Amino acid sequence: MNGRAILGWLKVRRLSKLGVVGLVAIVLAGVSAHAAIRAIVDQSAKASRAAAPPVGYESQDHFPGAAYFYATEEEAPVQSQGATGTIALPDLPLPPEAALLAPDSSIRPAAPFSMARASAVDRGRALQCLTTAIYYEAATEPDAGQQAVAQVILNRARHPAFPATVCGVVFQGSEHAGCQFSFACDGAMNRGSPSKAYWLRAMKVAAAALNGHVMAEVGMATHYHTYAVTPSWNRSLVMTAAIGAHFFHRWQGYWGTPAAFRQGYAGGEPMPGPHARIGAPVTLAAVAVPVTPPAAIQPAYAQSGTPVAAAKLAPDTLPGDSQILDRWKDSGKALK
Repeated sequence: MNGRAILGWLKVRRLSKLGVVGLVAIVLAGVSAHAAIRAIVDQSAKASRAAAPPVGYESQDHFPGAAYFYATEEEAPVQSQGATGTIALPDLPLPPEAALLAPDSSIRPAAPFSMARASAVDRGRALQCLTTAIYYEAATEPDAGQQAVAQVILNRARHPAFPATVCGVVFQGSEHAGCQFSFACDGAMNRGSPSKAYWLRAMKVAAAALNGHVMAEVGMATHYHTYAVTPSWNRSLVMTAAIGAHFFHRWQGYWGTPAAFRQGYAGGEPMPGPHARIGAPVTLAAVAVPVTPPAAIQPAYAQSGTPVAAAKLAPDTLPGDSQILDRWKDSGKALK
């Protein structure tokens, strides 16, 4: 409705001042609502264009939390031996301030984990890997036990002795028998589908940890083991806590202090899952190119690969001189 139509309508109807004010408010509200809707649509379009389309692993049924839909209601969680592996201290020079540090047996909480620089793909992969670790290491433990396991993994991701990604930490060393988290190479992941209820619970703990929740009691622990095992490294480390079914430990000296956990998280999460085993035999059947059997080839195409004789070639179909306009006949000659 244009301005003239509105004025004409007002003259005919002879509205009161209150009616005119109401009509104007309705028109302005409609314009504002239209502008707001347009802004929302434009913003959504920009977001969809900015997000990269899923490819490979993410394009299949491996979206964050997909394992929940493949889990079962009846099966109990199959847990691993519940021990982290050993790893050498980083081969890096100690900073000057490390020599001034006095022995410290106090438990200092880690800083909240930040994924501010992570992409949507990184967030999904990190959630998948951390959920998997919590499930197979502490599925039946109380919340504190699961939170403590998650804290160790995130502590490792920020220590220079370990990979700088969550998935890198969880599946480190899974290409051989000496993996860092036992479930990644002891076959625990191949013993049936996970339980839906336990998996969803582990995912909630993982999501909270990735969003900054800190399990303060664990401190700067980078190792743990269950009561049932006694690894060779447990006496060379400093025990920080006993939570759930695990003992937690940190390194002695500078490498176990908060100052050592300076490795920043910048994303780049690898594919979730154990690495390919080193030295695994590769069979020809795995790399052979499929060949169509002769019986499946239609007769009309059976000889399609045979060279064509010169006599059977189609005649030249280029246009003759009669089809070329006179002014273009000499267009290919060199200029003098």
